[in-house]
Amino acid sequence: MLQIAFAPCYVQELPPKHRFPMAKYELLPQQLLREGIVEHKHFFEPQAINHKHFLAVHDAEYFYDFLNLKFTQRQIRKSGFPLSRSLVSRELLIAAGTLQASLHALNQGVGMNIAGGTHHAYADSAEGFCMLNDQAIAAQYLLNHQLAQQILIIDLDVHQGNGTAKIFENEKRVFTFSMHGEKNYPFKKEKSDLDIALPNATGDDAYLQILKEKLPQLLDQVQPDFVFYLSGVDVLATDKLGKLSLSQDGCKMRDQMVLEQLKARNLPVEISMGGGYSPAIKHIVNAHANTFKLVQAIYY
Repeated sequence: MLQIAFAPCYVQELPPKHRFPMAKYELLPQQLLREGIVEHKHFFEPQAINHKHFLAVHDAEYFYDFLNLKFTQRQIRKSGFPLSRSLVSRELLIAAGTLQASLHALNQGVGMNIAGGTHHAYADSAEGFCMLNDQAIAAQYLLNHQLAQQILIIDLDVHQGNGTAKIFENEKRVFTFSMHGEKNYPFKKEKSDLDIALPNATGDDAYLQILKEKLPQLLDQVQPDFVFYLSGVDVLATDKLGKLSLSQDGCKMRDQMVLEQLKARNLPVEISMGGGYSPAIKHIVNAHANTFKLVQAIYY
């Protein structure tokens, strides 16, 4: 049975007119239930994890400054969120959710998180709405506990996974793959193991053709025994921050291509939702819901 990490604290109160679409974390579970894609039994509330699992990835001074609300004003601005005790609790639990979803994936083939995909978080700094790098924390946990020997991170958010790339730049057991907008945030890119930088207005056909060619090659080359998939929907043409111009159907076909390849190879996968900034929140929620629909269709 599909297991999806979600907790009420995922929905954090933000100042009026804040540009982050926090409401999607409330609306997405509601839509999944309303459409009958999942039932209440599919959700699990993450349990707190030992701080040592965060410290396996994040710098201790940075981590404890975050925990103790000691960010400077510059750090707060860079993170994109106002710092609060409730935000700290949220970020800790989202990362725990991804870690625990990855353990479900080992047993069931797939595990999901309603949130996560915080790929801009570095070991020692926050940026772009990312404080703790959830998939990096979970990947390091799997390695440290000999639950995986070779990990592939497939990051298809419109923005490069710069924090993840930097965290694992010297870790050969984690291969980072980022396919993103060339002329988009972050403007200082890091070096993933494989970066595919796409021009503005790439569109469905070109995007899907590149992925169709590259993904099987990559899976053959890396030979992973575990995969993390960041399925950001900021690739949509409606997105105000992304510029790749994919349709809803194109975004869904992207997910289908990835999931069918992984399922055919019996590769366990944890899926975090990543970004989405369309002005009409229904476009974000519908695109994320399509990912869950596909998982249910392909895996169950």
